[in-house]
Amino acid sequence: MQDESGPRDQIKHWNTCLERIASTGDKHMYMDFYDHFAPRLKSWLLGVAKDDVLAEELTQETMMTVWRKAKQYDSKKAAASTWIFRIARNLHVDHLRRQRVRDKAVLVYDECETVNYDAHADSFRIRDEIKKLPVQQAQVIYKSYFEGKSHQEISDEMSLPLGSVKSSLRLAFQKLSKAVRSEA
Repeated sequence: MQDESGPRDQIKHWNTCLERIASTGDKHMYMDFYDHFAPRLKSWLLGVAKDDVLAEELTQETMMTVWRKAKQYDSKKAAASTWIFRIARNLHVDHLRRQRVRDKAVLVYDECETVNYDAHADSFRIRDEIKKLPVQQAQVIYKSYFEGKSHQEISDEMSLPLGSVKSSLRLAFQKLSKAVRSEA
């Protein structure tokens, strides 16, 4: 017998499935959900990231986020697939941002090595400058650069809107850059 359900029926099925996962914590239903969406996510992420290992990691992280945050899903706002792919996209963007920060840090470190100054004294100077920042900016700098947390993780942990976390990081980085440049 052929499956006569159309695309709308499938969308409704997965929306209902995600809502039931949220309300009951049904692990078997989650596994069906996982089996359906994980390969699709990995395929999409592989196309975006061009890295099989990264695509797999982001797929796993996305599906874990779906499990943890299923109660935040609202079928009136988006289809389950839209919600899941948005999570994956955001995780990928966070990864790219962290990578840019790491790359920038390596460049700064390499520049510092060529200047040949006392890196130990510089780390104390940066630590002192961080202490001068407003508390929220110092906290987000610490969580982002020293704990390696994503913007979303910081937002969740500090109960701040994501935009506030990003603004705090940008302002803190500007102040630290200015302070380090003026003392150099």
